[in-house]
Amino acid sequence: MNVLFFSAKVYDRTFFDAANSTFQHKLDYLEVPLNCNTAVLAKGYEAVCIFVNDRADAEVLQLLAEQGVKLIALRCAGFNNVNLEAAAALGMKAVRVPAYSPYSVAEHTLALILTLNRKTHRAYNRVKEGNFALNGLMGFDLHGKTVGLIGLGKIGLVTAKILKGFGCRVLGHDIEKRDEFDRVGIEFSDLASLYAQSDIISLHCPLTPKTHHLINRKTIAQMKTGVMLINTSRGALVDTKAVIAGLKSGHIKYLGIDVYEEEADLFFEDLSDRVIQDDVFMRLLSFNNVLITGHQAFFTSNALESIAAITLQNIADFEQGLQLENEVKA
Repeated sequence: MNVLFFSAKVYDRTFFDAANSTFQHKLDYLEVPLNCNTAVLAKGYEAVCIFVNDRADAEVLQLLAEQGVKLIALRCAGFNNVNLEAAAALGMKAVRVPAYSPYSVAEHTLALILTLNRKTHRAYNRVKEGNFALNGLMGFDLHGKTVGLIGLGKIGLVTAKILKGFGCRVLGHDIEKRDEFDRVGIEFSDLASLYAQSDIISLHCPLTPKTHHLINRKTIAQMKTGVMLINTSRGALVDTKAVIAGLKSGHIKYLGIDVYEEEADLFFEDLSDRVIQDDVFMRLLSFNNVLITGHQAFFTSNALESIAAITLQNIADFEQGLQLENEVKA
């Protein structure tokens, strides 16, 4: 099947070309993102493969359909950037990678927590400069702390298991309770209780109309003073301006994010020779208790191998008229 990749990086080519030896699709790669200006480049392709910051709204999907595209293959779990109603109306299918390596994101979540707590990033820079003073580097024991996880899918559950290994009390919230939560040792909780009791809150839920700006001024006010907030899920779960206000007041003592609600113009690119125009993002960078990584939680060789294999299998299933196990619908 002829497939055009948008927002493709060198590592995408490496892992997809390797996985494609089994499938023998015709893969072509573009570094440009998918949007209303680039959709016409898909002329002659039956499928496009897109990533988290590609745009697949009604306008773009109409343009893709006019080029002959029949399948939108997401090489990620999230699908909030695709207008599924418009896709269905155009007779287009959409597939995704619902799970690749939950360990990659869960372990990165712990990396953010530990780095913020023990300030290893600041200590690293001090030691390189010959400064071995410990002032300002004091952390706390994770053992005995209460961590609230919002979203208990595969990633949330793996995160919970790791935290239990540290000796943490783990509260969890999801749309429904499952028996597995008890086996892991998660205390199922409503959001109000989770906010009030948690020393650390970590987000692991999808972005939907109901979860948009789940973290806002009202919910931050319900949290403990001095809370640590972690987001490795979707940027728009967090109202960034509200979080900045929480950081300034001291209500939020630590912030670790791998995603940002306006990341599309920033992440995955080298902007080191430019002046970043996003004033809200630059304000975040000004805090010494904020740690930001550029949407790299998924970025392990294990995850990329799995993403490539599942994506190409999704495309093969569509080509062969088989049931689409990983189809997403409106």
